[in-house]
Amino acid sequence: MIEIGAQVELSHPAERVWRALTDRELLGRWIAEAEMVEGVPDRLLLHTAGLPGFQADVEVEVTERQEPDLLVLACDEAGRLSEVTCDVTATTQGCRLEVREVTTHGGWSVEQQKPREQQLRQALTVRLPAILDWLAFQQVDLRRADGGMTAELPLIGVRGRAGRNPRRRRTVVVAVVAGAVLLAGTAAWVTLPPDSKPVAAPAPTATASALPTATAGRATVVSTATPSARPSRATASATTRPSRTPSAKPSLAPTSAAPPPPSAPSVTARYETESDRLFGYTGEIVVGNPGGAPVADWAVVVTLAEGTTVDDVDGATWRQDRRVITFTGAAVAAGGSQTISFDVRDSRPNAREPESCTIGGQPCAGL
Repeated sequence: MIEIGAQVELSHPAERVWRALTDRELLGRWIAEAEMVEGVPDRLLLHTAGLPGFQADVEVEVTERQEPDLLVLACDEAGRLSEVTCDVTATTQGCRLEVREVTTHGGWSVEQQKPREQQLRQALTVRLPAILDWLAFQQVDLRRADGGMTAELPLIGVRGRAGRNPRRRRTVVVAVVAGAVLLAGTAAWVTLPPDSKPVAAPAPTATASALPTATAGRATVVSTATPSARPSRATASATTRPSRTPSAKPSLAPTSAAPPPPSAPSVTARYETESDRLFGYTGEIVVGNPGGAPVADWAVVVTLAEGTTVDDVDGATWRQDRRVITFTGAAVAAGGSQTISFDVRDSRPNAREPESCTIGGQPCAGL
């Protein structure tokens, strides 16, 4: 007897999860295409041939049903018999779904078992949550009130008369005050007696600055530059007289340049989208070592899009810092390679790749 299984926490009610488990069209969206077996009730044919871990289509028959908590299926894959149990348990956040498959006649090879279990885990943690989100969105009715959306969704943060933009008004006031201060300062300087006008020392850099203010959607530059007075002779001579101290002569003694350090063996990386779905994809990165010595210290850095999460990684150790995922792993032998596979749940429909991928500061090929 061989057993495989997976468990996932879902932020959806048990009734919605039950629908995704029993609806033929929905099954085709997250597990495999399904069709009814003519003349036999409660029996489906799942088109799993060609999927990782499967060698043929699977004929499924419902043997026990307790809506929305328990579903037991008898499966036949070209003579290999197994039983699949789906347990749905309500939680405070939604529900927990646990799926177990146990062989009852025949079995799978070692090469089949691992990809078969990985395929089940991907379906439960990536594709099923996306379908449940889609179902939840279909149940939202934004036009349920006769008064329109504003009757259900009141405006927040709007004060004063309709149509007036407080931010724009505040910006215009700032610009007017700044202009008034500038004009008053210029007029005061002009009306000073000749003896009371200050003599400004020359500055090494321009004293003009600009204060950008947003007016009606575009930047307006308010100049605050002050006119500079003519410098006195003493100041000018002190600042413009060149130094008579001779500069030191360069040494004529030949210097031997230090030999460059030996270059460390480099590794390369190539990205490819292995599969994609409605709200996510499976990415694959192949790390290669074309050098003549093993490379133990390597890291692949992947930047995901906003609102994206990684659910499962195979072939590497990984850590996540917001949108940046860093993959590390065992040493790559000379002339060898290492494959990293990771599942991504993306909030963007039909997204197929991350924003960037680098190894050692160099971009990954294929992206």
